[in-house]
Amino acid sequence: MSHVHILRVGIAPYEEIKERTLAIARGDYKPSPNEPKVWFSSLESLAQVLSTHNKLLLELIAQAKPQSMTELAQLSGRHKSNLSRTLRTMEHYGLVSLQRKKSGEICPRVTFDHLRVDLCLSHENRMCH
Repeated sequence: MSHVHILRVGIAPYEEIKERTLAIARGDYKPSPNEPKVWFSSLESLAQVLSTHNKLLLELIAQAKPQSMTELAQLSGRHKSNLSRTLRTMEHYGLVSLQRKKSGEICPRVTFDHLRVDLCLSHENRMCH
């Protein structure tokens, strides 16, 4: 059976994300492998990036494996400029990789098979670690 790549996503206030990032950079904190790799500052920001429309786009990329943005535009019926903007945002969050080929074309790839969301409800337990 092939390995399933899971992308763990966390949701926490921006200040806590920043504090955690700085602690990691200083070497004061070492995250465990099970902690989220990608952080959103709210459920709304996660929902915006992973809207139903964008989720379908990720599924299309994962299944069709388009070789270029032009091919993805044809498959999805979306304008290339709109796709480029959406995929750059997704790339920022680690949801896709945009590989530039020798021809100059950009080849989009989904970076995971499953997405798991980690939402901490207790503010006493900073970042739920």
